[in-house]
Amino acid sequence: MAKMKCAIIGSGNIGTDLMIKLLKGSDTLELAAVVGIDPASEGLAMASERGVPTTHEGIEGLCRMPQYADIGIAFDATSAYAHKAHDEILARDGKLMVDLTPAAIGPATIPPVNPAVDAAVRNINMVTCGGQATIPIVAAVSQVAKVHYAEIVASVSSRSAGPGTRANIDEFTRTTARAIETVGGAAKGRAVIILNPAEPPMIMRDTIFTLSEMVDEDKVRDSILAMIAKVQSYVPGYRLKQDVQFERFGSNRPLKIPGYGEFEGLKTSVFLEVEGAGDYLPNYSGNLDIMTAAAKAAGESLAKTHMEKTAA
Repeated sequence: MAKMKCAIIGSGNIGTDLMIKLLKGSDTLELAAVVGIDPASEGLAMASERGVPTTHEGIEGLCRMPQYADIGIAFDATSAYAHKAHDEILARDGKLMVDLTPAAIGPATIPPVNPAVDAAVRNINMVTCGGQATIPIVAAVSQVAKVHYAEIVASVSSRSAGPGTRANIDEFTRTTARAIETVGGAAKGRAVIILNPAEPPMIMRDTIFTLSEMVDEDKVRDSILAMIAKVQSYVPGYRLKQDVQFERFGSNRPLKIPGYGEFEGLKTSVFLEVEGAGDYLPNYSGNLDIMTAAAKAAGESLAKTHMEKTAA
């Protein structure tokens, strides 16, 4: 199969880890450029060592590179604010985009939940690391029962939260909550992120609870386990921390939730941990690993869809 040339915008932790994953091999994508703004960036140095063309002059530098005309897709690993400017420039030039920031210009994409990409879509959004880890679970419950409310808490090591993550905390919660609803299928979603300063650093931990209509618990458990297997196909360190837990609430004992009211039905609680593959970042940085692994999978799907459209 022919490959689509791609660029990575952002030479920080996320961009560099994604670079390593793409260089390990892809049936659909060929890395043609890495873009940064710091000439002393370790990510740019690593790219150059591996024979990948680089620029430290940002999006303007990318547009001046001789490779630019052949690049079909760009991964943006910068910030929500910067992505808006990048998208305007690349849209003008007909480039596809995979957005790893919380800008949410394009449709939210979670590979095991909504892998199909419409050929008319040019920019897809990878939501957030917390969204990539938790929304598959919400969707798994939604597949077998109506979910009225879903809440997720993503706890990550403060060491694995760089300047971009810290600057985008507000966007993180809004973007994740919205995707819990639009992709996960919950009528109402809420998201919280915790930066844990513990030493030694802890790996990513995620808590998900859903409030759904009453349904057979085995159906919910089986759906969750099947979804976990799908995520593990590209993030091997994604796993349950303990068994799925259930609680039933009836009219004689409703669950009272501040800001929500009284709930009757099934409460499902899921506790996960995500260990990184250690491609570039430490294994405790599962929050970054799941983001880059999902971005690679989604980018391959987007590129394949558009190459097939062009071939037709």
